[in-house]
Amino acid sequence: MAYMALYRRWRPQVFEDVVGQEHITQTLKNQIKNNNIAHAYLFCGTRGTGKTSTAKIFARAVNCMEPINFSPCNQCDTCMGIRNETMMDVIEIDAASNNGVDDIRELRENVKYPPTKGKYKIYIIDEVHMLSTGAFNALLKTLEEPPHFVIFILATTEPHKIPSTILSRCQRFDFKRVKEADMVGNLAFICKEMGISIEENALKLIARNADGGMRDAQSLLDQCIAYTQGTIRYDDVINVLGTVNDTFIFELVDHIAAGDARSAMEAVERLVTAGKDIHQFIKDLIQHYRNLMMTKVAENLEGIVNLSKESIERLKNQGKQLENHSIIRAIRVMSETDVDAKWSTQPRILLEVAIIKMCQPAYDQSVEGLVDRIHALEKRIQSGNIKVQYVEGQKEKDTLGKVQEKVNEEDQENTKPMPELPVKPVNFEALERVWDAVLKEIRKRKISVHAVLMEGRPVGVEKNSLLIAFKDGYGFHKEAAGNSPNKEFIEGVIGEVLGQKISIKCVMEDEVSSLSTAAKEISASQEDLELQKIIELFGADLVEVVKD
Repeated sequence: MAYMALYRRWRPQVFEDVVGQEHITQTLKNQIKNNNIAHAYLFCGTRGTGKTSTAKIFARAVNCMEPINFSPCNQCDTCMGIRNETMMDVIEIDAASNNGVDDIRELRENVKYPPTKGKYKIYIIDEVHMLSTGAFNALLKTLEEPPHFVIFILATTEPHKIPSTILSRCQRFDFKRVKEADMVGNLAFICKEMGISIEENALKLIARNADGGMRDAQSLLDQCIAYTQGTIRYDDVINVLGTVNDTFIFELVDHIAAGDARSAMEAVERLVTAGKDIHQFIKDLIQHYRNLMMTKVAENLEGIVNLSKESIERLKNQGKQLENHSIIRAIRVMSETDVDAKWSTQPRILLEVAIIKMCQPAYDQSVEGLVDRIHALEKRIQSGNIKVQYVEGQKEKDTLGKVQEKVNEEDQENTKPMPELPVKPVNFEALERVWDAVLKEIRKRKISVHAVLMEGRPVGVEKNSLLIAFKDGYGFHKEAAGNSPNKEFIEGVIGEVLGQKISIKCVMEDEVSSLSTAAKEISASQEDLELQKIIELFGADLVEVVKD
């Protein structure tokens, strides 16, 4: 006898055999029990979840001569005829290859003939979404008012492509993705019946890679059985799937978290050298970060993360080393890479770029990347491990990216040694002329100081100190500008722009009136002193005083 694939050999034969779809099978059994069977059904769900198998079981159950608990007996002539496809009362149509109007017209012509042996004549139309618009229109009238002995079962993986006029005439059943625990149980049963020994971790890995499809899980198990000699180990499944073991992924994520791009690239090189599937690895890495995210939101990971107890403990420990935003950023970056890699001839390069981006947030311009850079900067500030170096005429570059570069520039300006400036009386008029330039320079260097200083204005000079007045209600701004370290920073910038050393005094406007007269007198006397010094230096006959 020719070899039969596992998914065909172990295809469900009764409702109880359908894995993970109890909400559907119980409903169908109750309909048979109460004799309220509908004339049209729509079975929706991803591949390998049991749509066609359930349709065939239902077809046998409604026609079975001796049903057992409202499931087919699979022993009577009717059940055997349907199973062997020798009975013409159950017609299975592949809409992918019979999707034209003529195909549906032929179906309409045959619908009117009653069943030859069974109670119902059943049409199972698989991948019904592939029918053309004309074919759907041709099917519509028959689907709405079929003969009493006809049942339509439409199966599809893409219900959104089916016209609403068809949907409204069917009872819809949505098949869920099969839970990994249910898959593991089914695969373990198959292995036991076949006398095959398999490790629990191997079963879980197969279930995890089946992505909710029972048929896919059985096909993967079939491959593993062919690869091994009676005993299936975890490493055997890894070799068959082209994936990597958990230890490799844990180590790679550690390298990424530490920002060690070189070690991460060496890991990718080992991955490629071992012949692993890049696309599969990207999915595995996304799944790992998803599991790390679960450690942040759930204390009990049983049923959420399908790993061994040892791996779950290691997952929790690694999760403690990572921030939520870093995990979310990694999932986003890798998900984008997964989409791009599907159409790329160089998936390895895309993977390497993604890993470098995760190692070095400076290359990631997303919000999460920005948060990571700020977080790294905060940690450096808290540790006190900050080196500031000022080189005249050269802007210092920093690997933390633009955010840290901006902060470093501010730090450099604040700590930059000021040149020794001459001490001489302050010319208030000259300072008024350059005040806009002072504000502009402060804004360039430290925008937070600019925000408080712009609410004040220079109003005069008192004892060689510039008076900066703030309006009523801006007392906070006055205090912020007049206290260290902002006060020294402002004085330094004014000194650079004006070319002389100066001090500032921040006051409220209501304090200025009593000071303004004295300030003007002092300013005038200072101008007289400067004029006297010039006359003494050059001689009265060479100096001409011109007054505006």
